Amino acid sequence: MITVSNVSVQFGKRILFNEVNLKFTNGNCYGIIGANGAGKSTFLRTIYGDLEPTTGSISLGPGERLSVLSQDHFKWDAYTVMDTVMMGHSVLWDIMKQREILYAKEEFTDEDGLKVSDLEEKFAELDGWNAESDAAMLLSGLGVKEDKHFILMGELSGQEKVRVALAQALYGNPDNLLLDEPTNDLDMETVTWLEEYLANFEHTVLVVSHDRHFLDSVCTHTVDIDYNKINLFSGNYSFWYESSQLALRQQQNQKAKAEDKKKELEDFIRRFSANVSKSKQTTSRKKMIEKLNVDEIKPSSRKYPGIIFTPEREAGNRILEIAGLSKKTEEGVVLFNDVNFNVEKGDKIVFISRNPRAMTAFFEIINGNIKADAGHYDWGVTITSAYLPVDNTDFFNSDLNLVDWLSQFGEGNEVYMKGFLGRMLFSGEEVLKKVNVLSGGEKMRCMIARMQLKNANCLILDTPTNHLDLESIQAFNNNLKSYKGNILFSSHDHEFIETVANRVIELTPGGVIDKMMEYDEYITSDHIKELRKKMYGDK
Repeated sequence: MITVSNVSVQFGKRILFNEVNLKFTNGNCYGIIGANGAGKSTFLRTIYGDLEPTTGSISLGPGERLSVLSQDHFKWDAYTVMDTVMMGHSVLWDIMKQREILYAKEEFTDEDGLKVSDLEEKFAELDGWNAESDAAMLLSGLGVKEDKHFILMGELSGQEKVRVALAQALYGNPDNLLLDEPTNDLDMETVTWLEEYLANFEHTVLVVSHDRHFLDSVCTHTVDIDYNKINLFSGNYSFWYESSQLALRQQQNQKAKAEDKKKELEDFIRRFSANVSKSKQTTSRKKMIEKLNVDEIKPSSRKYPGIIFTPEREAGNRILEIAGLSKKTEEGVVLFNDVNFNVEKGDKIVFISRNPRAMTAFFEIINGNIKADAGHYDWGVTITSAYLPVDNTDFFNSDLNLVDWLSQFGEGNEVYMKGFLGRMLFSGEEVLKKVNVLSGGEKMRCMIARMQLKNANCLILDTPTNHLDLESIQAFNNNLKSYKGNILFSSHDHEFIETVANRVIELTPGGVIDKMMEYDEYITSDHIKELRKKMYGDK
């Protein structure tokens, strides 16, 4: 349990949040949401003591332990993977080290014997005899293979270090668990494992994430940082989003009677509760909705960008033909081999692979930026495409302002270009900002504005949610669901994939897996799992 009492955080004249009073209790998972810069990570830092609040205090239940997902991936480079994980339980780790020192003494005194006896009792109470096997189970569940459990952390890749850090945070069944973007750099199997793990976690969890499916799957409550306040709501992210949008529509419709508004809200809660009770998601097993109160539902102050893709012309029946495409890296790693398929009218295809470089290479090939090692592709004559690459660095090596930068990619006067920038939440003097000083999220919004200028009937999107906040991801997702053209895309966002794609193509060293099915069905199918093992050459 975590109790937050009268907590305020202020930097200079800027107040992030003021007089926060909340209690986070056992058995619940709290998703912390808020616009970029609202203070989500700052709130977590305040709870685990990395940052002193301006006012107020934070306390844990008596004798409770707090565990945090570390963001420093170089801190344990001199330790083995196994030791790094076990260090997550500092009390047990300290006892283990003391035992080692005493047992290593050449002259063992009676006093040493008494100390060892006391340490052994505490060691047993903390289930120390299973410490190493418990750590190994966590590592394996997170995709860190056994042959790496006893090597130094410094020998791991960045993605592997992220998984070990997550295992360290989960280790020892902590009473309170704080996770800041835990799904970053995790593949779909590992994210699913983590969702199931947290669904069965009986203690208190606070999590910050941009992954809406993850938030919906694990969270029983939503903690919203808005209006310089922090408010707690029952329900997951989807409930918060849909209810806040409903409240906003009601606020805009001032003529509606109070009774009608209340009835509409109550009907919404009833429908949402029914959907959750039928859901396969883990939230239903944790009784996500204990109470939903009409008075809780308020409009958000968030601004959502106007992402609207409108094809200028309808595509013909011939979209894209792929024949025998193959590609290796410069090091000789096979990304995909002998890829053959046709894109049909209306296809919205998600491309997946264990190696994310495979999708990027494929998209770069069909956009004419790099050459395949073998095979060819052929676009239909009616097709106009717009491409969002995963790496947009080269587009912003310029000192142009936003208006002049966008004008390079379409026809229209300054007012016309400002209109597109305004849709992407650039207003006033912001449109005169130099593009080489933009943040990652601002660059992505500029790239999306650039794409909208093309009025394309085929969108090619390489991990389009990178660097975007939840509001931009939601707006992007909403438009693509109703987009009339073709979409070829890759993504780490489960909800994005599940709600947009009607076809899944997996690029593997052994060929291509091509299925006209929903993403959730694809990743849970036993037949597909066996086929994937064969394609990747798993033993």
